[in-house]
Amino acid sequence: MEEIIKSVDITETTNSTAEAVSEVLALDPGVQNLLIVVLAFIMLSVSLSLKSADFDFIKKHPTSILIGSIAQLLGLPLLTLLLIFIIVPSPGAALGMIVIACCPGGNVSNLLTRISNSDAAYSVALTSVSSVFAAIMLPFAILFWTGLYGPTADLLQEINIDRADFIIKTGITLAIPVATGLLAAYRWPTIASKLAKILVPISIFLIVTVIALGVKANLGVLLGSGAILLPIVIIHNVTAFGLGYITGYFGLRDKRKARALTFEVGIQNAGLGLLIVLSQLGGVGDAALIVALWSLWHLIAGLLLVGIFRLGDKWRESPNAAA
Repeated sequence: MEEIIKSVDITETTNSTAEAVSEVLALDPGVQNLLIVVLAFIMLSVSLSLKSADFDFIKKHPTSILIGSIAQLLGLPLLTLLLIFIIVPSPGAALGMIVIACCPGGNVSNLLTRISNSDAAYSVALTSVSSVFAAIMLPFAILFWTGLYGPTADLLQEINIDRADFIIKTGITLAIPVATGLLAAYRWPTIASKLAKILVPISIFLIVTVIALGVKANLGVLLGSGAILLPIVIIHNVTAFGLGYITGYFGLRDKRKARALTFEVGIQNAGLGLLIVLSQLGGVGDAALIVALWSLWHLIAGLLLVGIFRLGDKWRESPNAAA
């Protein structure tokens, strides 16, 4: 398993502001197939955890769901593309940023929303929408947004990504498990809920394992490139949180929903993104490192935000604030 992500075939790719080594992470075909299975397993576990109440919320609050979905599914990729043009990262790093921006939200955003006294039902409903959208549109979204930035489009050409094959394989890997999970959740909700309680922790363990093995196998690369890539990740994540909060504050005019949207836009399913980079996008080193760093950083930043929100609530509830 330690050979799951091993760096080979170093190719230099530099530009005006970020001189980063973009490595191709060689994957044994058997390991690559295993990652595809893990990816499908994760999507199945996510869809099994969806409930009819989540979609009932969508029916009752269509405007807030529409605003939140636009911010996450369109606003974040657009903001990411703007950031890429401003900071001009390596093509691989730009690819990683785009993959992250196209990924759906996840259970972590729902958890942080709950513990920050935000609108958990809104968060879960948005995660449901983005998960279903990702199952159908994720490969198209990644190819569309990468095609708008020349160096990343050229990178995909250089590593011989067959776009039709990418769409078909990624679509099947995501859509079939999600459709199966949704059908099970609709027809047999009790069984689906029990299965989700078992499968979701397993899927989280698998993601953590992949990330941990990747870090161990490429520690030298991570330390060498981290000084360049970590600031990019932080800037990207901070702007994502900002987009969510501003959209919620001005578009929804509801503090709890604004907080929920902050987490939903700023906390993406980075584990899903990493598996896509490794199994479907040639294992480009900078892209994998960007996604791996995001998966670590957004937890730190998310917990900091929880603390800020809770401290703000306590201050507003204090007698001095009332006075």
